[in-house]
Amino acid sequence: MNHWLRTLPKAELHLHIEGTLEPEQMLELAERNRVSLPYRNVDEVRAAYEFEDLQSFLNLYSQGMTVLHTAEDFHDLARSYFHRAHADGVAHIELSFDPQAHLSRGVEFEAQFEGLNRAMRDAERELGMSSALIMSFLRDQDAEQALDVLERAEPWYERIAAIGLDSAERGNPPEKFRAVFERARALGLPRTAHAGEEGPSAYITSALDTLDVCRIDHGVRCLEDADLVARLRERQTPLTVCPLSNVCLHVVDRLTDHPLPQLLEAGLNVNLNSDDPAYFGGGMMANFSACEQAFGWDRAVFRKLAANAVEAAFMPADRRARLLSDIADC
Repeated sequence: MNHWLRTLPKAELHLHIEGTLEPEQMLELAERNRVSLPYRNVDEVRAAYEFEDLQSFLNLYSQGMTVLHTAEDFHDLARSYFHRAHADGVAHIELSFDPQAHLSRGVEFEAQFEGLNRAMRDAERELGMSSALIMSFLRDQDAEQALDVLERAEPWYERIAAIGLDSAERGNPPEKFRAVFERARALGLPRTAHAGEEGPSAYITSALDTLDVCRIDHGVRCLEDADLVARLRERQTPLTVCPLSNVCLHVVDRLTDHPLPQLLEAGLNVNLNSDDPAYFGGGMMANFSACEQAFGWDRAVFRKLAANAVEAAFMPADRRARLLSDIADC
């Protein structure tokens, strides 16, 4: 089954590229850019990967980002993950990045877009992988700042597949970013948002109504609201669920407690993702394999999950048709 899961063509829709920074690469880039970290070796970095909640993870995540300075850094970070994902049978990746976190450190848009887009082109040429770029906003920062960043990104609009909303959910409801998402809609940019991870199910409803998103990232708390479940089922709104992430951040205590089986039984449009694989126990194969062990799903379920992701992806129609055919044939 593990071999078959690896050969199954997969699309990853919920992936924070900064969250792919493995300890070895973090230390390598820190040395390259003369960044001082409070860790002497890889073991000390890994020892810090014990998170109490989302905020404790975000603290380490933000610290790790400080090693990214140049276009070459962003290129090397993304290229490394593309190769690891390719080994996991991933055929398409939608990488989110957080420009505010880098702009605040003096790392300009040029370095971010140049490095990430070059890695995306390399992945297509070297590995046959397709990809898309999602520019996300930090919900624990001012909405006015997010709107300013969106306007400043104008020279790169054609390279942005969608905008997103991530970071600390509690106390930062979707309504806070209404104007940002209205502007993105006017620009013709698709919209996604994290909702219903640590925040309540009402945040999912608000993301749909206020931000007019086409996908919900996480969304696992939707089961708290029967009307919302019915709405998600009727519209087949994609939920980009991240199983191992939910365990690591104590959304659930154990994977066997995860609501994924209930989400599927409710007829919801679910797909599997790794979120921040360097911090949460591995990439797509780790998540697929863990679900197989926890829930005993058969190949038909995993084909459906893989097809759901391809159907929801930002990709050309011919690429979508090819991947769906490959999944059916697997």
